[in-house]
Amino acid sequence: MSSEIHFITKNFGKYDPMSIDSYLAIGGFNALKKAVEMDGEDIASIISAAKVKGRGGAAYDMGRKWSQARAVKGEHKLTICNADEGEPCTFKDRELILHDPFNLIEGMIIGGYTVKAQDGYIYLREEYRHLRPLLRNAIKQAEERGFLGNNILGKGFDFHIHLYSGAGAYVCGEGTALIRSIEGKAGRPRMKPPFIKVSGAFALPTCVNNVESFCIVPHLLLDDEGEYTSHGSGESIGTKLVSVGGNVRHPGVFEIPFGTPVRDIIYGLAQGIEGGYGLRLIQFGGASGRITDRRILDVPYTYDDLKENGVTVGSGAILVIDDRTSVIDFLRMTQDFFSHESCGQCTPCREGNLHAKIILKKIADGTATDSDIATLKKIGSIMSLSSLCGLGETAQCATLSAMEIFPEAFAVGGAR
Repeated sequence: MSSEIHFITKNFGKYDPMSIDSYLAIGGFNALKKAVEMDGEDIASIISAAKVKGRGGAAYDMGRKWSQARAVKGEHKLTICNADEGEPCTFKDRELILHDPFNLIEGMIIGGYTVKAQDGYIYLREEYRHLRPLLRNAIKQAEERGFLGNNILGKGFDFHIHLYSGAGAYVCGEGTALIRSIEGKAGRPRMKPPFIKVSGAFALPTCVNNVESFCIVPHLLLDDEGEYTSHGSGESIGTKLVSVGGNVRHPGVFEIPFGTPVRDIIYGLAQGIEGGYGLRLIQFGGASGRITDRRILDVPYTYDDLKENGVTVGSGAILVIDDRTSVIDFLRMTQDFFSHESCGQCTPCREGNLHAKIILKKIADGTATDSDIATLKKIGSIMSLSSLCGLGETAQCATLSAMEIFPEAFAVGGAR
């Protein structure tokens, strides 16, 4: 069985999250002091060399993203920390803010320096309002010590961080919807182009990253021994925070090395299924993720291996469902979520979610026809190809993958 790794989480429990002096005592802001002596492109190169992919779900090369953002011309540029962690069964970012808020602030400052931004925004989901005092305190104390504000560390670098709260809309985890919310508009996605890196918040060049993405950076800059790159292999280098929930004995957030077998995560770190029940299904990456069954247990947790087996890393969520819940009941619960959270702006998502919900109920009631099943599959395909944002594109991932993995659940005549 695998044990946890502590690289991104190495500061957990080692300092008082309300005290900058406590953070400085364990080497806090040493990474920033090193960063401001470097060229921003070199910082982006370090991140690329470690093959860090964005940890919000899209898995885009983070070093490349920062390099591209840095190259965009603009007198005033912004960075945004996406702390709108609304993906069900995803709670890793909450733990990072709770236990290591100063590291997040440091990572954001380094990000601002790298991409030549003057302002940073933390967009915190409403359900995490209890974390606001931690972040406000960290920002205030960093300003008082000269790590934030004007002429940081005497290097002529100005950077300010602003804390914003969302209103609990899942769709605001999508970059353009998040930006509209910060601007005081309805949190609905917009068409691209223009891309965020060119015209984002307040029509300024903007670089958006996830909490975990920012938190990796200070540790990477100080990793002279190559601890991070000693884990994993291929395109999946380093470690990853995973949120394991559902019917397991020990739900929680674990930092694992890439390549850890899924079985070791569920039956080792999460201590297996509660009550001795059998495994029905596993969903990877939150409600927008695809599902599978026991066949995934011995697959290494890497981007490539999971993809080859029909699922993705996504947000890092691993939801375990035991055999007390039928496949159709699980899909109906997931569909209720998306039907509620759809902003209704685009027709494929608005109408697709409504009709998918109706058909799933018919399957549960045993009244669905072969035509209904074909229509459900067609709806999922249309939504994935033509919805405006990621919510609509992925809302039917669970259902479409269930049709492949559990075809018997969609047999006309009743749910299983």
